[in-house]
Amino acid sequence: MGYHTQALVDGAAGQPHWLANDRFWYRVLTAKGSEYVLVDPARKTRTAAFDHAKLAAALSTATGKTYESNHLPNLDLTFVPDGKSVAFAAAGKSWQYDLGSGQLRPDNKPNAPANPNARNEVESPNGQLAAYIKDYNLWVRDTKTNQSTQLTTDGAKDYGYATDNAGWTHSDAPVLRWSPDSRKIATFRQDQRQVGDMYLVTTNVGHPKLEAWKYPLPGDQNIAMIERVIVEVSSPKVVRLQVAPDPHRGSLSDDISSSGTFDDVDWSPDGRQLAFVSTSRDHKQERLRVADAATGTVREVFEETVPTQYESGQHAINWRYLPKSKEIIWYSERDNWGHLYRYDAGTGKVKNQITKGNFVVTQLLQVDEAKRQLYFLADGREPGNPYFAHLYR
Repeated sequence: MGYHTQALVDGAAGQPHWLANDRFWYRVLTAKGSEYVLVDPARKTRTAAFDHAKLAAALSTATGKTYESNHLPNLDLTFVPDGKSVAFAAAGKSWQYDLGSGQLRPDNKPNAPANPNARNEVESPNGQLAAYIKDYNLWVRDTKTNQSTQLTTDGAKDYGYATDNAGWTHSDAPVLRWSPDSRKIATFRQDQRQVGDMYLVTTNVGHPKLEAWKYPLPGDQNIAMIERVIVEVSSPKVVRLQVAPDPHRGSLSDDISSSGTFDDVDWSPDGRQLAFVSTSRDHKQERLRVADAATGTVREVFEETVPTQYESGQHAINWRYLPKSKEIIWYSERDNWGHLYRYDAGTGKVKNQITKGNFVVTQLLQVDEAKRQLYFLADGREPGNPYFAHLYR
C-alpha cells in the first residue's frame, strides 16, 4: 500500500493541523530529512514553523542527546494561543519552546490523567460523550463524570455492535457515526458467526501464542454481514433499519471504516435522516438509500452498477447528501473518468454532471450549500505530472 513507501518519497506531506487563526502546520519529508512548515492561507505564506537548527541545539543541550535540524523526532506541536511558543513532547518529557528567543524549558504543567481506553472511543461532536464497546455491546461514557451508560444489551460474541473487523484489519475501536446534535449514533450489529477463522502464531521467545479471529476469504460462502441500526442515546433505544443486512463492504474497500470513520453514511443536519450506501460483495453494485432515524423506514433513491468495481474516491468518500436542496452529490466513472454528478434525492434522477474532462476527481473536500460551490482535489487536469493533486472550487 502507498503509505508503506511514503518515507521514501521526498516532498510527502503529513496530515495538516489547523490552528485557531485559520493557519495550519504540517511535517514534510525532504531529501535531507524532514521539516515542519507553517502555512497562512490568508497571507499566502509558507514558512518554517520554527528555527529547526536552534530547536535541535536547545533540545540537545537540555536532554544530553544529539538532535539534528533535519532529523527532529515526529513532534505533535501545540501552538499556544498567542502564537509565541509551541509545546511538544520529546525524550520522555514535555517542553515549551519560545519561537522568538529560542529558549526551551520543561513544561511542568500537570497533565490530566490519561484515559487508557481513549484510542478505542469515539467522541461525540459536543465532546460530552464517548462511545466504546464492552462485552460486544455499545456504551457511552460521560467525559466529565466518567459515568458509563449501556446503550445495547443483546450483543454477543461474533454478533456484537459496532465491531471493527474486516478480516485483514481489525481493532477494538467501535465503528459508528454520531449525529450532528450528539443525540444518536449510526452503527450496526455485525454477524460473523458463520465466518471462517484465521490463525496466526506469535514469534516471541518461548511458547508462542495462537491468535484467532474471523476472516472471510475469496470463495467462502459466508462473509460478515452488518445489520444497520440507529441508537438513541439519552433514553437508550435501538432503531433497526428496515433493510436486509449488507455485506461488510464499503465504496472505498472491504473495510467499512477505511477512511477513519463509519464510511458511506451521512446524517442530515437535524439528525432526522440518515443517507447510506449499500455495497455488494463484489463491489459492482452501489445502492444509495435514505432512512428515517425515528422509525427505521428506508427509501431507495438510486443505484449504480458497473462491470468491474466501483470505488468512490481516494482515502475519503466522494458523495454527499444535501437534504436542504434535496440533492445528492455522487461520484462515478461512467464516462471513463472520475467525476461528480448531481442527483435529485427525491426521484433518483441525474440532474447534471458537475465536473467534466480528461482528469480524475480524487477527493470531495467540502460542499458549500449556501454558495452552491464544491471544493475538491483532482489529478491530471493541469499540465505536468498527472499524479500531482490540485485543489479546485
